Amino acid sequence: MRRPHIRGRRLAIAVAVTTAATLTAGAAGSAFAGPAASPAASPSASTPAPQKAVEAARAAAYAHASATGVGKKDTLKVTDTLIDPDGRQHVRFVRTHRGLPVLGGDLVIHLTAKSAYESVTRAYRHQVDVPDAHPKLSAGQAKTKAAAVAKGRAGEPELVVDARANRTTLAYRVQVADSRTSEAGGARTLVLDAASGAVLSNTAADDSFLSPAVQAKLRARGERLSPATGLGSTAPAAPSATEKAAGSAGFPSAATGFGASLFVGKVPLSTTRTAQKSFTLKDPTRGNTETRDAGDKEAKKVTDGKPFTSTTNRWGNGTTNDRTTAAVDAQYGVTSTLDFYKKTFGRKGIKNDGRGAHALVHFGQKVGNAYWNPDCGCMLYGDGDGKTFTKPLVVLDVTGHELTHGVVEATANLQPTRTDEEGNAFGEPGALNESLADIFGSAVEFSANNPKNPPNYLLGEKLGLDQKFLRRLDKPSLDKLESAVDYWSKASYDTEVHGGSGVSSHAYYLLAEGSGKKTIGGVAYDSATYKGSKVTGIGRNKATAIFYRALTRYMVSTTDFHDARTATLHAAKDLYGAGSTAYKTVDKAWAAVNVTAANAPSAQH
Repeated sequence: MRRPHIRGRRLAIAVAVTTAATLTAGAAGSAFAGPAASPAASPSASTPAPQKAVEAARAAAYAHASATGVGKKDTLKVTDTLIDPDGRQHVRFVRTHRGLPVLGGDLVIHLTAKSAYESVTRAYRHQVDVPDAHPKLSAGQAKTKAAAVAKGRAGEPELVVDARANRTTLAYRVQVADSRTSEAGGARTLVLDAASGAVLSNTAADDSFLSPAVQAKLRARGERLSPATGLGSTAPAAPSATEKAAGSAGFPSAATGFGASLFVGKVPLSTTRTAQKSFTLKDPTRGNTETRDAGDKEAKKVTDGKPFTSTTNRWGNGTTNDRTTAAVDAQYGVTSTLDFYKKTFGRKGIKNDGRGAHALVHFGQKVGNAYWNPDCGCMLYGDGDGKTFTKPLVVLDVTGHELTHGVVEATANLQPTRTDEEGNAFGEPGALNESLADIFGSAVEFSANNPKNPPNYLLGEKLGLDQKFLRRLDKPSLDKLESAVDYWSKASYDTEVHGGSGVSSHAYYLLAEGSGKKTIGGVAYDSATYKGSKVTGIGRNKATAIFYRALTRYMVSTTDFHDARTATLHAAKDLYGAGSTAYKTVDKAWAAVNVTAANAPSAQH
C-alpha cells in the first residue's frame, strides 16, 4: 500500500463502453438500456470519423435524455471513442452537473453504423439533480475534517456531485497524503457530504498485491517466506563477436542482451545501446519500457530512479547480491505482460496508447509488496520486509496481475463498494477486479511459457507460502489465507475483494477447463460445482477471449457478478454466436458457481 508519494490520485470515476468490435474498448455496462449487441460484422467502407461519432453521440445523449439521464445542466466530456469493424460507434463520456464533476455519472452512447442512437450504458440509473451548488461546509472545514479522519496532510478540497450508491449529494473530494491510517503512510481519497461533513467514502489510493489482512495474518502466524530463486541461473556469458559488432551504425539503437533472474532463469532482454560499450535496461521495441533502481527510497516519479546500465549487455547474476537481478525479473515480467496483451488481443500498452510501462525495483525500505501505479504507468517492487518476505516480489504472475489492474482501470475501472481504515476493500465490483487480474496474470504465464516458470492456474505459487500458492482458480476456497469462496451468495455483496474474487475466477476456470479432476502441466486440479453439475470446458484461449471482451466492452465500475455473467454472455455472442457451444457454456459455468438469472438481485445500483 505504498503509492502515496507518486500518485496524487483523484477518486476514480466509473466509465462505461459497450462495443462489439475487435478494437480495445474502454469499459462497458452493468446498466444497459437497449437491444443486445449483434455479432461483429465485416468492416464497413464508410467508417465514420471519431469526431463525427462524438458529435452524434453527444447529440443523442441529450435527445434521449429519458434513457441517458443527461439533463440540461449537464456537460459531457468525451474520454474514449471506439468504432467497430461494422461501423457501430461507442462514445464514452464523463459528466459534470452545474459545472461540478459527477462521481458515478459516466455513460456510454452506442450508435449504429449510420450514427443513429442505439442504446446507452450507465453506471447508475437514477437522475442526477443538485438544485443548490452552494455548500454549507466550507472548503477549509472539509480539509480539516479529511485530515483528521485520515490522519495525514489534506490537499485542497474539490466540490463534486456524488451520484454513487443511489444518492445525489453535493460533496467535497479531498486527497490526504501520508495517512497514518494506511499502511506505511499511504494516501487516501475522502468524499465528504458538503452539508453535514459526513464521510461518504474513504478509499486507499492504491492496489497492492498483498492486502493488509493477508499481511497481518502472515505476521500473526509467524510465517517466513523464503522462495526458491536462482533456478540454475549464473551470470550470462560475455557477448559474442557478432553482438559486439551489432549496433555500430548509430546510437541509440536496439540491442539484445541477456539477464540472470531470480525466478525465471536466464532470459533475453531487449535493451538500448547508447554507445559502443554502453547499454541501458530500456526496451525501445516496446514503447521504451524501462526498469530503474529506486535506491531504497519512495521515489516520487520514475525519473527519480537510477537507470540500470551495463558495458556488456549482461544483467544480474541470479542472486539478490546484485541489485540488477531484481530488475531482470521486473523487466521480463513487464515485457511479457505487454507481449501477452498485444499478441492475444492486439492491445498496445496498458492504456492501448502504444506507450511502454515502467518499473521501479528496490522501492522503499522493508517493503514486502508490489504495486501498479497508474499515474506514472509503473510497477513498484519492494525488496521484502525482512520478516515475512525475504526476497523482492518480482514474480511473473505478480507482475501480470498488477499490470492487469492497469488494464482494468483503463477500461471498466471496477471499484470496490467500500474500503476500511486498514485499506482492505470490499464488494463485488472490487472482487471482480481482483479476479480479472488473477485470470490474466495466469494467462501471462501461459503466454510466456517459460519452463523455469511453468504456467498454471495458481497465483503466487513462487512466493514460498506454506499453502504453496496465494490463490488458485480451480478451487478458490483452498486459499485459507484470504478465506476465498467458490460460489456466490448474498454475503458476496460485502466480502473482502481477494476472498470474493473466487466466484468469477472459478467461473472462468470452469469455462476454460471444465469441472472435475484433471492434471494440466503437471498440476493437479479438481474443480467442483455448486450443485454437482458437469461443465465441459471450451479451452483457455476462447475463455480468455470472452472474459477480455467482456471486460473491455460490457463492464463498468459497478459491475457485480450477475452483471459479469451478462457481460460474458454478450461477449460470447459477439465472438461465437448466441447458439454456440461457447455461449451455452458461459451460462453453465456461471450457474456452476451459483450465479444465475433467477437469483440476480431484483434491484441493482
